[in-house]
Amino acid sequence: MTEPTPAVQAPIRRLWPAPTGTPLDDDALTELYGRAEQPCLRVNFVTSVDGAVELDGYSAGLSNGPDKRVFGVLRMLCDALVVGAGTLRHEGYHAVRLDERRRAWRRAHGLAEYPTLVVVSSELVLDPAQAAFADAPVRPLVLTRAGATPPPGLTDVAELVPLGTDRVDLAAGLAELRRRGHRQLLCEGGPRLFGALTAADLVDEVCLTVAPLLAGPGADRIITGTPSPPRGMALRHVLGADATLLLRYARA
Repeated sequence: MTEPTPAVQAPIRRLWPAPTGTPLDDDALTELYGRAEQPCLRVNFVTSVDGAVELDGYSAGLSNGPDKRVFGVLRMLCDALVVGAGTLRHEGYHAVRLDERRRAWRRAHGLAEYPTLVVVSSELVLDPAQAAFADAPVRPLVLTRAGATPPPGLTDVAELVPLGTDRVDLAAGLAELRRRGHRQLLCEGGPRLFGALTAADLVDEVCLTVAPLLAGPGADRIITGTPSPPRGMALRHVLGADATLLLRYARA
């Protein structure tokens, strides 16, 4: 998905801790979200007040200027961007590209100019011609299961990493990504991948935008799949932009 660039944005301010009346620029947001000293898997979602993950079938209906600003900062900070195959297809992901200012920040901090796209797919129902693959500035990785058959042309545009037999072994996948130097991982979903990562106790942070909307019945939640035990999270900060809240949670 191409990083959105909204024309007009409400200013973002810190509400907690230590409220600030001064709007936060991108440098301040970068410092607030930061890069962890240890390996970290961060999940980023936007939701309505009543917990919907979509409007009219797409997450874009919930997103707004402040959410898109944080979206861009989080992509700049990560080593690799992890997404489920269903979300990649449904949301129409484009190549993961950053503007020159953010590429310069990454170069200055010893990072590759672009994060690596990592797609999680058990069945490899993927289109090699999709821009996320065909136009990628860095060769994407596809975490899959052993024995899955790739469609023609996929191995020309992506590297397949087989892990597990019946399903993708996510713990082994994260270990492999970190072995390759991708220590700071950002997951943008979808809900089924979020559920699987949570069930495997692999989620270190959740960045959640709460859009000031009531979506009503019918929409999915930001997480789905096999039930797993609840896990405590600690609130790190609360940012606000008009009626939008931007929350950051980490392992308690």
